[in-house]
Amino acid sequence: MLVASPPISSKQPLAPLLKRFLDYIFIECGLSGETVTAYKRDLTEFWNHLVEADVEPSEITIEEVQQHLIRLNKRGLALSSIARHFAVVKVFLRHLHNEKSLRRDVASLMESPKRWYRIPNVIRTDEVEALLKAPDPADEFYLRDRALLELLYATGMRVSEISGLSIEQINLDLGFLRCMGKGRKERVIPVGRPAIEAVREYLEILRPRLASDQFSSALFLSRTGRNLDRTNIWRLVRKHVRTASIKGKVSPHTLRHCFATHLLAGGADLRIVQELLGHADVATTQVYTHVDESHLRQIHRKFHPRP
Repeated sequence: MLVASPPISSKQPLAPLLKRFLDYIFIECGLSGETVTAYKRDLTEFWNHLVEADVEPSEITIEEVQQHLIRLNKRGLALSSIARHFAVVKVFLRHLHNEKSLRRDVASLMESPKRWYRIPNVIRTDEVEALLKAPDPADEFYLRDRALLELLYATGMRVSEISGLSIEQINLDLGFLRCMGKGRKERVIPVGRPAIEAVREYLEILRPRLASDQFSSALFLSRTGRNLDRTNIWRLVRKHVRTASIKGKVSPHTLRHCFATHLLAGGADLRIVQELLGHADVATTQVYTHVDESHLRQIHRKFHPRP
């Protein structure tokens, strides 16, 4: 049973009302810490707008939400970022109404805009091969970097997922790993032989030397023996992209895009790729079907009566 909460003044910085919402989505909804941090960042901006407009949370209207989105647009935010802000605010307002802190059910009156999917940036298979071979065998971290790149492309994991990957989550003998994705949802991903061999060699030779704490379970470690975080992974990938002389914006997420695109181009089932990527909505996965133009031309020639 929900306990009614008294209206909280918007003049209070990050009032208890907002804190209760963040606790709710973390504890009861099971959203990840990173997602909660993103919600807090977006809602803080909305909260500041309410303070400037001198609007009480109990009196929030659609017009106030619209004004907030207009300000974001004037700041030059991308449409995808504005859509994200809108979705976060809508969830927050629904929560306020359920808690009896918002008089009108404003969220039910707001129609979510149709989402635009940007065509993901991918690189060719020969460029992927050049990137995987970019680490220098003479470099002291060669085994780690090679294993990291191989695993990123072999599994399509997000950089946050591979950063948080522990030794216990990967079974090299069976060729599978357990990945903890968004919303703390676990999925099982097969790992190909090249990645297995690279990870095995890294575990046997280099990782024991990097581990400053014998009880650390993180798979990929930095030079100081700490968990290799997202920023360092991004820098490592960019370093080897330059070595491979690959043009354009290539990041760890590019390898995730390549993983999905190359699987679909090879004939993989869309639903299987959705499961491997950890997408909640198949529409998110479908964007990869529009990337490989050569594959589309091949399908057209094969099945159209007048190719």
